[in-house]
Amino acid sequence: MSIKCIAFDLDDTLWECHPVIEHAEQCFYDWLITYYPKIPQKYSASALVEHRVNYMKAQQDNLHDLTFLRKNWMGSLANEVGYNQINNENYEQNYIKAGFEVFWLARNDVTFYDGTLNILEYLATRYSLGVISNGNADVNHIGVGHLFDFSLSSEQAGVSKPDKIIFDQALKLAGTKAHETVYVGDNPKNDILGAHGAGLHAIWFNPKMQAWPGGKTPSAVIRHLNQLEEKLSSL
Repeated sequence: MSIKCIAFDLDDTLWECHPVIEHAEQCFYDWLITYYPKIPQKYSASALVEHRVNYMKAQQDNLHDLTFLRKNWMGSLANEVGYNQINNENYEQNYIKAGFEVFWLARNDVTFYDGTLNILEYLATRYSLGVISNGNADVNHIGVGHLFDFSLSSEQAGVSKPDKIIFDQALKLAGTKAHETVYVGDNPKNDILGAHGAGLHAIWFNPKMQAWPGGKTPSAVIRHLNQLEEKLSSL
């Protein structure tokens, strides 16, 4: 049966993630310098990122909700350096919400890989398109939500890829069966093995043509999204 739906990962599949997050972390750090200087007085920019990473690693039960974890981490930072939220009635609005927004806006300031937008626009005329992501990027805020029929984050699903549940929920949103659906992503475990585990076709976006690390092999491998439709015809 022909493919009806193509779902995509976002970070490192439609754009390079590292420079986006690096910039967003720096924007947040600069904001702290201006409004909550006790934190950057204690931590350098790199030390603060390390602090966040370690904090999140220790919260395994909530790794599917990066927004929740970041806000909680911000709260722990404030308490650590003596910003007392109990005595500040505007703490939630002025620190947690405002600081998270600074990060989030920069986190959604992405640069698509060359040619990606044109390819997505073309594919949207021929297939139902969707998003399945463990991150907190928002295609609607970025301005490409009109190209996708659905967008599902791990926060919304309550679990992260590679859990089968998130792929099953995506199939319900798509209104397609697993064998009619292709998932495209860069991460061998989360994207390829995860999609295979839910019965979807899985195409590995692998621009550096790295060796497959093991497990059920991808349905196809592409270096650029302009190879995608050709690979679909062979599924």
